[in-house]
Amino acid sequence: MSSSAPAALVMLYMSAKEGNKECAESSIKHFLKVSKTDNILSKSLHSQCAPIVLEFCKLLRKFAPEDNLYSMCRSSLASLLESIGHSRVKYEEIKGLVVMQDIVPFVKELALKLSTDLTGSMLNVGPLESNVRDFTVFLLPLRKAILDQVGYMCPIPVPFAKTGYNNIPVFLEEIEYLHTLLSNMLILMDKCLSKVEDRLRNSRDNTLSCSAWSQYLIILKELYNIAQLYQGAEERFWSILRIRKSAMCALIVRYAKRSDDNLWLLEHMDVTNFESRRLLVMMMFPDVREDYEELHEMLIDRSQLLAESFEYVVRAERESLHGGLFMEFKNEEATGPGVLREWFFLVCQAIFNPQNALFVACPNDRRRFYPNPASKVDPLHLEYFTFAGRVIALALMHRVQVGVVLDRVFFLQLSGRDISLEDIRDADPRLYTSCKQILEMNTEDIDSDALGLTFVREVDELGSRKVVELCSNGKSIVVNSKNREEYVNLLIRHRFVTSISEQISHFAQGFADILDNTMLKKLFFQSLELEDLDLMLFGSESAISIEDWKAHTDYNGYKENDPQILWFWKVVERMSPEQRRTLLFFWTSVKHLPVEGFCGLASRLYIYKTTESIDRLPSSHTCFYRLCFPVYPSLKVMRDRFRIITQEHVGCSFGTW
Repeated sequence: MSSSAPAALVMLYMSAKEGNKECAESSIKHFLKVSKTDNILSKSLHSQCAPIVLEFCKLLRKFAPEDNLYSMCRSSLASLLESIGHSRVKYEEIKGLVVMQDIVPFVKELALKLSTDLTGSMLNVGPLESNVRDFTVFLLPLRKAILDQVGYMCPIPVPFAKTGYNNIPVFLEEIEYLHTLLSNMLILMDKCLSKVEDRLRNSRDNTLSCSAWSQYLIILKELYNIAQLYQGAEERFWSILRIRKSAMCALIVRYAKRSDDNLWLLEHMDVTNFESRRLLVMMMFPDVREDYEELHEMLIDRSQLLAESFEYVVRAERESLHGGLFMEFKNEEATGPGVLREWFFLVCQAIFNPQNALFVACPNDRRRFYPNPASKVDPLHLEYFTFAGRVIALALMHRVQVGVVLDRVFFLQLSGRDISLEDIRDADPRLYTSCKQILEMNTEDIDSDALGLTFVREVDELGSRKVVELCSNGKSIVVNSKNREEYVNLLIRHRFVTSISEQISHFAQGFADILDNTMLKKLFFQSLELEDLDLMLFGSESAISIEDWKAHTDYNGYKENDPQILWFWKVVERMSPEQRRTLLFFWTSVKHLPVEGFCGLASRLYIYKTTESIDRLPSSHTCFYRLCFPVYPSLKVMRDRFRIITQEHVGCSFGTW
């Protein structure tokens, strides 16, 4: 810089003399390559390269703004700033290297290009990924510089009261420009999302395949970051996304990537649907890997299912569970995904079995569970809750429906929310009814102490009754019309928060152990509705559609019109709903289908012809979704064979390998 090398090289580049341009171009490109390569220059030196690359940009913008070399220099500067931002060097230490006045021209150029590209994306000519990346990188120091100057006034009032900025007149233009940029880009993105909706309405299969739209989510995220700086802008931003909800959901499902920061999309559930929310929260889990060297191996005795599963899961290092699971039952040949699915289903049934005293089933919905306040009968109960949290998270990570769901009081506490009276309706109908009566009781009756209530609660602890005060000196405080709401709130809090807080804390920690980032444990649940988690854990509650079943089944050895296949489907049609689920479990180790139905399974189903004796029962390869049976001679014989395997105690294990 002191010898004006950048200026000399640009002058050489602009020379008309043969060979000069090529020599300068080669030298500049070489410097750009070296400045970005970590194995040549350490990241600590990137900040020293940035002012030099900036100088190349300034000179080339002046003399050759449309030249590809200028675009290359600008992109290299963006990469350097990004690298510096990701390093341990604090922003305060490097912000003097590239001042805001240097950054703004790049933002304006790229904003203009993006505006043109976005208009073109409505005709399937989308913004370049490199331009979008550079735009977001240059905006970061600009936003930080504005926050440094007027952070105390954020969100910044609009329209601007210039008298409030007397001490920083040089920044006012940039602040106003960024707000104008936000307004214009929001209008443009609204039009783009409208075009996406038009495509969805006119598409037969409701799919999205236009590559021009792949950068929309990244641009929207940057606009959201800008919107947080200005009064009213964030509300306007989310209102547009709510109106364009169908487009947003389609973009998330098609283009959201695990490598992107998608957490901002989870801040408002009203701009997403179940499918898009499920995709986003599933990205909080590690990728399930199938590298056998990295799998956590488990060899479990069915007769000791819960105890041995506990030892394998809760004693494992959390990182070892991130690589995937290899499951095998003792004295059984079967291995693979089918056995793993069966283990998930069986171990969850055991964990949530009320006889094991860990969880209580809701009287009104026996599928729903919340922690048992009396679980302390087992000295290891808290470790078992850690185990339960890990198993539920692993089931979600492996996309296995386990046939149980969490009650609302449990779900709300995992997401850090408060519990209201209406939330306990399923968990304790009697307490719910009693509290409603207390709140609705005539004022004179309750003030006459007709109920004889004080601020205490009786609890059953290890077989004996114990009186617990709900507040200090609760035995002496009579419930009346003025304090009855407080009494009800304290009663609910003690029953469903205080009494099970340790259990919930350990479950939450176990769940967080499986996430990529343990700090996301509350956000995972905050990002979902309870009904979303129901569908992810339990699957579809709809009756199994035999037509859908047929449509997703192929044949090997048999043909669709063979008598045995026609008989088979007649047998299935005459089965009870529970028998069909047992058959499905025998066939696939899946008892409850995903919400999408059979198309949500990992693969199609198969029926194989075997050459075994007709005395043999059907068998299955659950890993490959294969059902195998010989050429039974009649409908009656086939019905008898399948009647045996659709008995609950048989269909859960016998015949699978």
